Amino acid sequence: MELNREDGKLTPRVRLGRRLRRLRERRGLSLRQLSERVGGYSHSYLGRVELGEQLPSEALVNTLDEFFDVDGVLAELLELAHDTMIPDYSRKAFNKEPQAERVQVFNSSVVPGLLQTPEYMRAAFQRVLLGESEEQIAERVAFRVKRQRILDRQEPPYYWGIMDESALKRQIGGAQCMTVQIQHLLQLAVRPCVTVQVLPFGRGGHPMMGGSLTLHTLPDGATIAVVESFDSGEPVESPRRVLELTQKFDTARSLALTEDESLDLIRAYAKEYADEDDS
Repeated sequence: MELNREDGKLTPRVRLGRRLRRLRERRGLSLRQLSERVGGYSHSYLGRVELGEQLPSEALVNTLDEFFDVDGVLAELLELAHDTMIPDYSRKAFNKEPQAERVQVFNSSVVPGLLQTPEYMRAAFQRVLLGESEEQIAERVAFRVKRQRILDRQEPPYYWGIMDESALKRQIGGAQCMTVQIQHLLQLAVRPCVTVQVLPFGRGGHPMMGGSLTLHTLPDGATIAVVESFDSGEPVESPRRVLELTQKFDTARSLALTEDESLDLIRAYAKEYADEDDS
């Protein structure tokens, strides 16, 4: 794992680990002693965090911030480390995501990220991020799960997710994983703040085949867009370009099944996967 950036500066991951080690050593504690003091997190886990080999969980960071009484310093470093997981082209847009009043997403090959289960995420990351360790994948899963909390807020943004039927047809993680994922989709789709639609194979081509589009509408009415393909992306803030992309989203929405028809199709896939899992 790269511990330093190409410019020679320490990554947030390493800075967090070194800060933790200094805090521990100032208290005169060994890793085992710290483990005992902070609720039994294993000393080997704490050691990997100190070496910058693994990011700590939010729960551990909050516990350490309170134990060392450092006013959230470690939590801030964890946020910076999470930022490095986001591609440069989409960082601004996704940093604005918690402020968004509306989130619109079209995905052509997988279930949209904010609607994914952890098991589905893990299986998808394992296929896409070749060469990443299980710890790195676990960190990405934890970060995406954290992003999903915006849908659980008392006043969540309005979320409109459209996916190509291929996202349902393509088995990610096997039949059992897909069964759980699709049941999760059905549970989310009945929320007042969530709309889920499927663009079926029978509708033929559409403007965003082979890619994905995310539109974040902010409180001031401005919209930030991110267009992605399998290995690259493009941030878009130009009003003219955002309008063009919004029109593409609207076209995909017009081709998609209605909400009720989409749920019927999703239920059909749920039955298909459940039957396969039982066989």
